[in-house]
Amino acid sequence: MSTDFDGESLSSRFGRQAVTLVLIATVLFLASPVILTFVSSFATDWTGVLPKGFFTTQNWEAVIFGNDIGANVALGSSLFYSVGLALGGVVINLVVGVPIAYAVARYDFWGRDWINIFAILPLAPGIILGIAFLRTYPDLSTSGIALVIGYSLLKAPYMVMAVQSSFESMDLQQLEESSRSLGASWFRTFLTIIVPNARTGIIAGSIISWTLAAAEFNFSYIVYSRGTPPLSLFLFKNITNSSFLNAAAAVSVFFLLIAGVTIALQIIGHQRSGPTV
Repeated sequence: MSTDFDGESLSSRFGRQAVTLVLIATVLFLASPVILTFVSSFATDWTGVLPKGFFTTQNWEAVIFGNDIGANVALGSSLFYSVGLALGGVVINLVVGVPIAYAVARYDFWGRDWINIFAILPLAPGIILGIAFLRTYPDLSTSGIALVIGYSLLKAPYMVMAVQSSFESMDLQQLEESSRSLGASWFRTFLTIIVPNARTGIIAGSIISWTLAAAEFNFSYIVYSRGTPPLSLFLFKNITNSSFLNAAAAVSVFFLLIAGVTIALQIIGHQRSGPTV
């Protein structure tokens, strides 16, 4: 009896603290490489355990202005190019993925399960899809259009899953019937009632799709041939042909880009919350 009581007391007294410590240790373990890489990008030397020789912006200047070894283009060109490519893929995912997620969540029809399976499973690994593009569309694969299409195909499952989850948490039939009873057409109901109520899933899917598309390396490496390189290839050149500190600056740029876009989309998503009827 006393043993059980002591065990309960120990569990209630130290269980939460133990879980908290494990969580903090895990976060620190995962975040430490990112933090150390970012800090080292402002150092002049790293020959020991920790970087030293602070504070310099030479590493960032080498990456941003493209005067680093092996960097034939400035970061700005590659950055804006990749932002546009990834954004194009997200737009395609929104136009195609949101209606698919809605149909699967709302209606029961023949082949629904198969459509759901194919919609949420990746079509093929990036390297396989890249080779298929080169063999099937040799002329198209040399342009940015192939990258946009490839990004959308590779990341579409993330969009569909995120949006479908939002749709399944809603009473779609009731929302539709309420809107239609007030005289709204189905198309207006879908755009002004259904889609705004799925804002959380749409924002989450857009963040995931954009982030993964901007960092997609395998497909980009296979398909890209000339011109401004995607950001992932630009970072790869800086990492492989530069000093570690310059590579740290290149990676830090990507970290900041992803963090900035994620925060911006989160702010947009939370500007308007709650169900719309």
